[in-house]
Amino acid sequence: MASSTAGPDHLFGLRSSFHLGAYQTAINNSDIPNLSPEDAVERDSLVYRSYIALGSYQLVINEIDSSAPTPLQAIKLLAIYLSGPQESALSSLKEWLGDVAIANNPVLRLIAGIIYMHEQDYNEALKHTNSGGTMELHALNVQIYLKMHRSDYAEKQLKIMQQIDEDHTLTQLAHACFNLAVGGAKIQEAYLIFQDFSDKYQMTGLILNGKAVCCMHMGRFDDAEGLLLEALNKDAKDAETLANLIVCNLHLGKSSSRFFSQLKLSHPDHMLGKRSSAAEDRFDRAVQSVA
Repeated sequence: MASSTAGPDHLFGLRSSFHLGAYQTAINNSDIPNLSPEDAVERDSLVYRSYIALGSYQLVINEIDSSAPTPLQAIKLLAIYLSGPQESALSSLKEWLGDVAIANNPVLRLIAGIIYMHEQDYNEALKHTNSGGTMELHALNVQIYLKMHRSDYAEKQLKIMQQIDEDHTLTQLAHACFNLAVGGAKIQEAYLIFQDFSDKYQMTGLILNGKAVCCMHMGRFDDAEGLLLEALNKDAKDAETLANLIVCNLHLGKSSSRFFSQLKLSHPDHMLGKRSSAAEDRFDRAVQSVA
């Protein structure tokens, strides 16, 4: 949510760092002077969301107290949800969304969309995000529609973002994700977007994974492996890096058992791990039935 006040955008760098996955950089560079009260809340929101992205849920829960503004309360709720148990967080979320005084807060709506995406309840997510209002909400709508395999609706959201600000970091990221989902000739366009990010900003796991996925789509698995190993050096427990390395190694004919083990240990609920476990269970049952 960009500040509505005139003048320089003091939070541009902080937002870019967060959206491109440079979470520690966002935290380290968050001491920004002369912020308006509104910008200070957005600054704190980005910092706490960076801590959440780094897995520091308890820090966020401990630091945000009951007197904090609604956006920070919503972010604390996301930390509670991700740290579990999730039932109490979902109950609180429903209660807050039913409160007309705060239900339309854009950050609360964004957090609702994120949580319901985790729940894979995409229709419920869209109830709170679909009306847009911020670039983050439009970008989340693109993700949700792509999850629903509705690239037509995703494209409409992307066009809205392009009309607002074609060069915005989130617009470019949403465009790259859309191109990856559409495939074909669009893959090269997606790669060029990630390449542009890597030329302009510090290299992050998000950018490296984006380039790697494009390379895999183009059949360049050796290039993809190099990018993913570089991403692994930045964060040895990153779920998407491990999952992409598993897929990449399968195509290269290499063993991916070590990466599978890391993924299951660090992210037991990851979809790839769940699918693997389910396949192993089915295989074991099939073996037993013919034994």
